[in-house]
Amino acid sequence: MKVLLISINRLATPFPVYPLGLDYVAGALPARHPVRVLDLGADAGERAVEEALAGFAPDVVGISIRNIDNTDAASCVGYVDDARRVVQAVRGAGRARVVLGGSGFSIFPAELLEVLGADAGVVGEGERFGALLDAWERGADPAGLVGIALPGRPVEVPPPWEGEPSSSFDPALPHVGYYLGRGGMLNLQTKRGCPYGCTYCTYPVIEGRAVRRFAPDAVARTARRLEEAGARFLFVADATFNIDVEHNLAVAEALRAAGVGIPWGAFFAPFRPPEGYYRRLAEAGLTHVEFGTESLAPEVLRGYGKRFSPEDVAVAHAAAIEAGLKVAHYFLLGGPGETRETLRRTLDEAERLERSAHFAFCALRVYPGTPMHRRAIDEGQVAPGQSLLEPFFYRPAGLAPEEIVGLVESRVRAGRSWIVGAGGDRLAHVVMRLHARGETGPLWEQLIE
Repeated sequence: MKVLLISINRLATPFPVYPLGLDYVAGALPARHPVRVLDLGADAGERAVEEALAGFAPDVVGISIRNIDNTDAASCVGYVDDARRVVQAVRGAGRARVVLGGSGFSIFPAELLEVLGADAGVVGEGERFGALLDAWERGADPAGLVGIALPGRPVEVPPPWEGEPSSSFDPALPHVGYYLGRGGMLNLQTKRGCPYGCTYCTYPVIEGRAVRRFAPDAVARTARRLEEAGARFLFVADATFNIDVEHNLAVAEALRAAGVGIPWGAFFAPFRPPEGYYRRLAEAGLTHVEFGTESLAPEVLRGYGKRFSPEDVAVAHAAAIEAGLKVAHYFLLGGPGETRETLRRTLDEAERLERSAHFAFCALRVYPGTPMHRRAIDEGQVAPGQSLLEPFFYRPAGLAPEEIVGLVESRVRAGRSWIVGAGGDRLAHVVMRLHARGETGPLWEQLIE
């Protein structure tokens, strides 16, 4: 069966994100299924889907839905209509079956199957797509296949996929050149799964709680391959990089041994690190640390289910700075227990974290099946059975989202290193200009230097 895989993510703020998931999906399919990849984020024109359908004539079209919306309460933009247009194009072109997947789909499988009129979907890790193709190829009913969602049938969260991941990365594909020409950033994974119980998080659905570590030597070989293809910066796309410190250090040593010479960054939880941890990672090429700090008020951290304290954040920050790393902290404001006092405390304490960029997300998007969803129901903010496909943001008592945005924007106007949401036009223009000059990486540090 001929398979066309389409990434519909066009979001390029503050920089375009390489569709790593499609490499793993394509790499997991048996060779008898010819595969073509179309990335609509890589400067693909409006007619790209029609041209691919006509030129390749696929039997099955897999559509990757990375995001449902931009999670911005102040100016929310949804992306479901982008998927709808692609589905309509496929239907208009003929007989191909439509299969949905990606992190956004995995959060809303039953609803998206219905509203988009797809034939099936893959919940969680996309490597299970091959089992669906095999069933269709044999003329068998795919009902009962693990991780496969079908219209009108109950959808269950599958257990983590336990196979060996295999990337089909091909530097000759046109969309690879797009990313190499805009900052040179490609993505890398060292593990999947996240064992933490953050109350708002969807990773238990997308990747599961069981941590599956990739062999450090295999990670290093992939990194070398990406570097040889022209990558000038790697972002490690793990849910949280420092889940397993020993594995982190083994990966770092493997990168050094393989001679990987380009810088990299990752997303970290602000736990107290072992002595010398960030220094050893820096020696292996780490340059950018992005901390998922969320709040510096203990009561809000408890509401989020966090396992660290504001004191831990300060220690982690100091260790990363001492190692010579560029540091950013991400804050999720407006969760349970947030008040004007806790908000001001977080903003004030954050500004004591010197030489750091601060990203502030000013409302908490509620997703189905999370502890935050159950809390919103218990508090009467959400009705049982209410769809969350239309974005709903948690409302702390007595604190409106616009007030949160106003307090953060006052810090921005004061010239401090705050960035609202993903940075909007302000950061996008800086990054675009610097990438055009040949600079690499996420470049948010340019706003604090």
